[in-house]
Amino acid sequence: MPSFAHFFNTLFSSTDVFLDAMWLTLKLTVVSILVGIVIGLIFALLKISNIKWLGWISDVYVFLVRGTPLIVQIFILYFGISGLFLLPDFWAASLALAFHNGAYISEIFRGTIQSIDKGQMEAGRSLGMSNALAMRRVILPQAFRRALPPLGNQFIIGLKDSSLAAFISMNELFNVATTLGSNNFDEMTYLLIVAVYYLILVALLTIAVHLLEKKFAVSDR
Repeated sequence: MPSFAHFFNTLFSSTDVFLDAMWLTLKLTVVSILVGIVIGLIFALLKISNIKWLGWISDVYVFLVRGTPLIVQIFILYFGISGLFLLPDFWAASLALAFHNGAYISEIFRGTIQSIDKGQMEAGRSLGMSNALAMRRVILPQAFRRALPPLGNQFIIGLKDSSLAAFISMNELFNVATTLGSNNFDEMTYLLIVAVYYLILVALLTIAVHLLEKKFAVSDR
């Protein structure tokens, strides 16, 4: 284990390179989560659709993501996307992570949508709304508010999962830490340092989700 003096000296001397890596990690997380939310909402709506084969498509997608390791999915999707389209590495990695996050987010949305009382849809329909309009204006806003706590957990999981982008040569936090540790023969110090940066990012995401929950709680009064 490194001494406290050595740890803090290394922590401050490596700030520039780790801040760049932290920014890349944060961008990977935010983009993959935002795209994952869109994917998740689409597959959640497919699942609750009255058309059975659309629900089967959603079931197959969720089963494939849950049944295979994330690193395998990243490799398949990353090299598959890169082979089909000329995408920058950042976007290929983000889409691969989004595909994974989307399956779990779809289950979150499915559960919260189905938790809304059926009378809410009937009330929207009685006002002359179509099913799609009532879903968009009445059901989804309520479902999103209920989904915030589990979505916050998924955001944190997505942040930590982004470390696997190191295996496709993205210079995010974990890759930078392992590279510097190997180059300086000081792996433990850099692993402890990268743990500090991940804790900072998790704290920031937790605060952001908490503020959103408070904002929506006030709007419900």
